[in-house]
Amino acid sequence: MKLRAVSVVRGERTILRDVNWTVPAEACAAILGPNGSGKSTLVRVIMGQMWPTHGEVSVLGQPFGETDLNQLRQSIRLVQTNGPVEFDPEETTLRVVLTGFFGTIGLFKKTTPAMQRRGIKLIRQVGLEKEIHQPFRTLSSGERMRCLIARALVLQPKLLILDEPTAGLDLLAREQVLATVHYLLKQTQTPPAMLMITHHVEELLPETQQVLVLKDGQVAASGAPADVITSAVLSSVYQCPVEVNRREGRYWLHVKSSAWVHGPERRRTRRSRRILPRME
Repeated sequence: MKLRAVSVVRGERTILRDVNWTVPAEACAAILGPNGSGKSTLVRVIMGQMWPTHGEVSVLGQPFGETDLNQLRQSIRLVQTNGPVEFDPEETTLRVVLTGFFGTIGLFKKTTPAMQRRGIKLIRQVGLEKEIHQPFRTLSSGERMRCLIARALVLQPKLLILDEPTAGLDLLAREQVLATVHYLLKQTQTPPAMLMITHHVEELLPETQQVLVLKDGQVAASGAPADVITSAVLSSVYQCPVEVNRREGRYWLHVKSSAWVHGPERRRTRRSRRILPRME
């Protein structure tokens, strides 16, 4: 994937400005940044759903403007926690996974034995074998995310995009989702390239090779995780002093207490005390 001087302007607002980023084929990469940094817009550009105002885009070796984007999208799968697609809550886990073969929200066509075997295999790989015939509505949020990951993989896409896959999950459910993705990348013979979109460095997998950090629609940093996930970079991006730690290939943030002792809220409180009227 190559992004060269990509900008997106809507009206008088510049959402993305001069984004440059290159990711090797079949790599595991991530886009990191706070709310409003431009992550979702950049994903839409990569998916071919939004045309950049300026710049050049190439995804899976296909330059935009020289390729059929509808055909390119067949090789890309996007999984979102709160996506626009709602499945029939009474459909079973297996049937939801099988809809991935047709790109539909319901199973309206007959599946082949090979499709059934593929769906069952992926359900087992994401740890949902016991829920295979359970209605989708009975799955927890974490189980639904793992089900949707299995659905996205049935057609063996070349690029899998996970957009905030652990948003709203508790600690255990988050780790189960991340462990599932880690397992699939390790055990799949030809795993797809993967792009993780997240606010949190804790979600970056050990396999992550490239990270793009966005702030206010611009590149704050890009490169290998060790060069990008640093206290200096993230303190600037998140506008509070943080300390970065690494353990077993994963990164963790600690917000320094001084952020709260001397932060804006404290300063406002002090100012407000000075202007309070004196009580007689």
